[in-house]
Amino acid sequence: MMEKENFSVVDIFGENVFNDSVMQARLPKKVYKKLHEVMEEGKELDLETADVVAHEMKEWAIEKGATHYTHWFQPLTGVTAEKHDSFITAPMENGKVLMSFSGKELIKGEPDASSFPSGGLRATFEARGYTAWDCTSPAFVRQDAAGATLCIPTAFCSYTGEALDQKTPLLRSMEAINEQALRLIRLFGNTTSKRVTPSVGPEQEYFIVDREKYLQRKDLIFTGRTLFGAMPPKGQEMDDHYFGSIRERIASYMRDVNIELWKLGVSSKTQHNEVAPAQHELAPIYAVANIAVDHNQLIMETLKKVAYRHGLQCLLHEKPFAGVNGSGKHDNWSITTDDGINLLEPGKTPHENIQFLLVLTCILKAVDTHADLLRESAADVGNDHRLGANEAPPAILSVYLGEQLEDVLSQLISTGAATHSISGQRLETGVKSLPDFMKDATDRNRTSPFAFTGNKFEFRMVGSQDSVSQPNVVLNTIVAEAFAEACDELEKADDFDMAVHDLIKKYATEHQRIVFNGDGYSDEWVAEAERRGLPNIKSMVDAIPALNSEKAVALFEKFGVFTKAELDSRVEIEYETYAKEINIEAKAMIDIATKQIIPAVIRYTTTLAESINAVKAACGADISVQIEILMEVSDLLADTKNALSKLEEVTAQGAAMAQGREQAVFYRDEVMTAMKALRTPVDKLEMLVDKSMWPMPSYGDLMFEV
Repeated sequence: MMEKENFSVVDIFGENVFNDSVMQARLPKKVYKKLHEVMEEGKELDLETADVVAHEMKEWAIEKGATHYTHWFQPLTGVTAEKHDSFITAPMENGKVLMSFSGKELIKGEPDASSFPSGGLRATFEARGYTAWDCTSPAFVRQDAAGATLCIPTAFCSYTGEALDQKTPLLRSMEAINEQALRLIRLFGNTTSKRVTPSVGPEQEYFIVDREKYLQRKDLIFTGRTLFGAMPPKGQEMDDHYFGSIRERIASYMRDVNIELWKLGVSSKTQHNEVAPAQHELAPIYAVANIAVDHNQLIMETLKKVAYRHGLQCLLHEKPFAGVNGSGKHDNWSITTDDGINLLEPGKTPHENIQFLLVLTCILKAVDTHADLLRESAADVGNDHRLGANEAPPAILSVYLGEQLEDVLSQLISTGAATHSISGQRLETGVKSLPDFMKDATDRNRTSPFAFTGNKFEFRMVGSQDSVSQPNVVLNTIVAEAFAEACDELEKADDFDMAVHDLIKKYATEHQRIVFNGDGYSDEWVAEAERRGLPNIKSMVDAIPALNSEKAVALFEKFGVFTKAELDSRVEIEYETYAKEINIEAKAMIDIATKQIIPAVIRYTTTLAESINAVKAACGADISVQIEILMEVSDLLADTKNALSKLEEVTAQGAAMAQGREQAVFYRDEVMTAMKALRTPVDKLEMLVDKSMWPMPSYGDLMFEV
């Protein structure tokens, strides 16, 4: 293997980002100040200032080799979108061209809005849509085989103003929680903090397989997951892949991923092998929510792009392989003031930290009240296979607080006052050469879907291929509501200290059912959660109605995050997406079974039958084993054909139905059932048919030969 050239992370970090230091160096002081007022105080950006910013941004991008610019946005497809325009103007009389970029072009773009999912908000004859520059998320230059392109993060809305993307509601929700959190901290005497922002650190899990093997699997190509596949002799049961030594081929890939991300200002921090064979994780350092969402989209794009260069394929599906760990995206969420105060920092004596206890109990109230909505924010087709299986959190929302905070809440509930906090003890290893140190006051719980982990909450339900925007929109808004309701009571209280004490106790008592520190994987918890009245929403189809329930509409409209029309449109899109994805999977199964599996099995049975006849004719030896195998394979082939016919029938029925909830339910109940019925005999056949005749790489080939 060729030796890689050394480099300095410090030197390359952010080199392709039009960040604050670049702006400070290139923009006139007056323009720089005005732009910061827009970013920090929400002031309107005038065209004169925008023209100066656009010119300097263009000059900087050209120095990086850029010839084009694009408004980079996040429509409701789950991926990013872009349209490239070059900087050239109309040719001059001498045949030369100028390179220009105006403030108007920076601020506003106009892509076709009718060809993206809109849930009825846009029709084909109503094509106009707008992209608007999100100046709080830095522009960047992306360098790839096409050259260099200036990418400008933008929001995307319709001609009539409705949000058609992931970013617009996220920015609205950030404003909502900022306003309500400021109200809350003002009550506690904080007069210096000017802004409160949600900080997010999304961990990204993914699988890596060899690209040549990937290209032999039509199911992976069309759906991102294996629709057939028998388990290999070894899976993840030995726990030897988790945090294991990273193979050189993967390490080389990770290195190049990091370099690309660092150049784009993405603070890729942690990398390691995950639980399942061929599974890995990348985690960045925290960033402001909208920037973290943009960065996560860049992470997913970069993981896929760099894999291609290494002869690899990155799989971001939540469950590419049945029977082993699925991939999630742990959304670490906290709220922080502009002067560095983390509102989720309990301190050494959390029982005395009244502001923290109010924030904590408000969050308990928010999650308990809107558990269905938070569950819906992590709902997608792939996640239905993951939640509740192989180390993923269950589909039941609960909050893990740990021993220390649960003890504080118990004191509040039982006695009305918390007088002490469990503190960390010295960890003694029993080995003299190892240092003793203070351990944390509480353990961690990897089975909890929403866990407090020291000074943040980790929402572990989110799927690996999803945008983290939607769960953060929900988190920001439901917590804003809880803060608002608390402030409404406290602002009119005669005795603030007594009122806040009573409110903390009230919220802790009324919402203690959502707190669970035990094993979320256990059957006992399912029964206990039902007894507590917690929702257990197992499928995306069952989760979707929470999005435009009366409760949700009232919540989102109160804080200006979504209108009812925007929520209704998203519900329509999600039902349609569910049906379309299952339809594609079903058609892929039909195609693979018809063109690859059944012909391969027929070839094998023909060869086996010819062998039986040849052996019998040659020496009359015992051929009972061959006959038994032939009979078993033939029976399974018949089962396969019958299951295939049934799948073809129900898939055609589903495709003929009108789009909406009824169609989505049919695909879940009828088509998915028929898909499972087809997979069963095929996976058994894989274990019987000569490997050289099986038409696709096995699970073992994909997961262990990378």
